[in-house]
Amino acid sequence: MKTIEDLGDLAGQRVLVRSDLNVPIKDEVIGDDGRIRASLPTLVKLAKAGAKVIVTAHLGRPKGEPNPAYTLAPVAKRLGELLQPEGITVHFAGDVTGDSAQTAVQDLDEGEVLLLENVRYDPREESKDEAERGALADELAALADVFVSDGFGVVHRKQASVYDVARKLPHAAGGLVLAEVEVLKKLTEEPARPYVVVLGGAKVSDKLAVIDNLLAKADKLLIGGGMVFTFLKAQGHEVGKSLLEEDQLDIVRGYLKEAADKIVLPTDIVVAPEFKADSPATVVAADAIPADQLGLDIGPDSGKAFAAEIAGAKTVFWNGPMGVFEMAPFAGGTKAVAQALTEVDGLSVVGGGDSAAAVRQLGFADDAFGHISTGGGASLEYLEGKELPGLAVLEED
Repeated sequence: MKTIEDLGDLAGQRVLVRSDLNVPIKDEVIGDDGRIRASLPTLVKLAKAGAKVIVTAHLGRPKGEPNPAYTLAPVAKRLGELLQPEGITVHFAGDVTGDSAQTAVQDLDEGEVLLLENVRYDPREESKDEAERGALADELAALADVFVSDGFGVVHRKQASVYDVARKLPHAAGGLVLAEVEVLKKLTEEPARPYVVVLGGAKVSDKLAVIDNLLAKADKLLIGGGMVFTFLKAQGHEVGKSLLEEDQLDIVRGYLKEAADKIVLPTDIVVAPEFKADSPATVVAADAIPADQLGLDIGPDSGKAFAAEIAGAKTVFWNGPMGVFEMAPFAGGTKAVAQALTEVDGLSVVGGGDSAAAVRQLGFADDAFGHISTGGGASLEYLEGKELPGLAVLEED
């Protein structure tokens, strides 16, 4: 993949950047600006080089039409606040490629940044029809001279602003994409050992391909979160009202038979009668969950056991919280894993999505970890061994 340096002198050039600015917003307030901050180094580099920087990004799922709930206006405001110390002005266009965008591009000065409105307001962005995507890509390409792909969280999508536009302009990978790929290669190509993978989140089905691929590579696979109850049920244990995927039981039994020496399950579980923060929480043995209770976190003994496994590792990849970390009584397991990752003598990777949100909500600084991925689904697909369209296209001339 070409880098920004390979694009030559960018002074005065219009550079279209695909960033990942898909942050949680409620009532116009950004809950976690981690992805915005992760996008800054590439934008600063381009602006300082004298480029006219045009950013395209998405927010949520507006289903191909303008929706005020998904406007990028609050993101533009936050981007402006974060770039102000660098002396960089941020503008915002009220549409994707229309009159507002075209006028704003014409008025853009060297060293300034323009954020276009949510690219998913245009139904062609996510179209399965190559010609439709190509038409939007043509309009985006007409705004710029070169393209920089820096939204790692979307490189697994064959979308107009990710894939098709790269085929229409001289292109390069931004610093964020290059950093993510470098870390993921360390997780898949001869990782330093011991190599521990921690998987959580709601569903086993979301992680099947990752488990398949990493069972052969990892030394230990620690399982927590809602997905653990399918593993416990597969062992023949009662799981009460806990989250359960009955249709995955045979697959999970296969994992337990094939890799019993690698898979580490919790020995205790925090349960409650209801999915509520004020529901009375108790700790029970993992093989003794009451029929009228549901598991909402791994227990304290399991947190210590997981931390001990992590402490001895040279490489750790973590994707998915251990429990319902948003509710204080059920955040202990996630906090124990996060704390253990900060103490790893080696590479510690927080795999984006809910895991990244969890460590920030629980008070951990980003630089406490080796790497916090912005990837989420893209990271998982890379670890599954899939080809990611948004990366593959960057390797084309």
